Amino acid sequence: MLMNTSAVRPARPEKPVSSNPPMSITSQQHVTFLRRKVRTRASLANNKAIPRLSVYRSLRHISVQIIDDLTGRTLAAATDAVSGKGTKTERARLIGKEIAEKAAKAKITAVRFDRGAHQYHGRIAALADAARESGLKF
Repeated sequence: MLMNTSAVRPARPEKPVSSNPPMSITSQQHVTFLRRKVRTRASLANNKAIPRLSVYRSLRHISVQIIDDLTGRTLAAATDAVSGKGTKTERARLIGKEIAEKAAKAKITAVRFDRGAHQYHGRIAALADAARESGLKF
């Protein structure tokens, strides 16, 4: 059976091109994350003479730096990417102790705790508590 080519369906009408495409869910979540991060940093900006203890948390690892905001230099750093033993919370505690020891060697006694956009809970809290127990003052 031959098809009738004269009854071809018309082409779809073109959709108007939007100058502002809608954000995807992931990009909206990222924007929200960045807003929380900026809000946290703004509350820490009032005393730049004290170094900042900045925490970075990924799904697998956690790393921390002590940063002098006046010069923009990292004074001490620690990460759990080297030693992968124990649970993530246990590794965060070890990193808290390690950064407190490195801070003591660099003659740093007090820091401003920058948790980024993360809640003070779980690995972030374990790291902070271990650093406090090891002598670092927030």
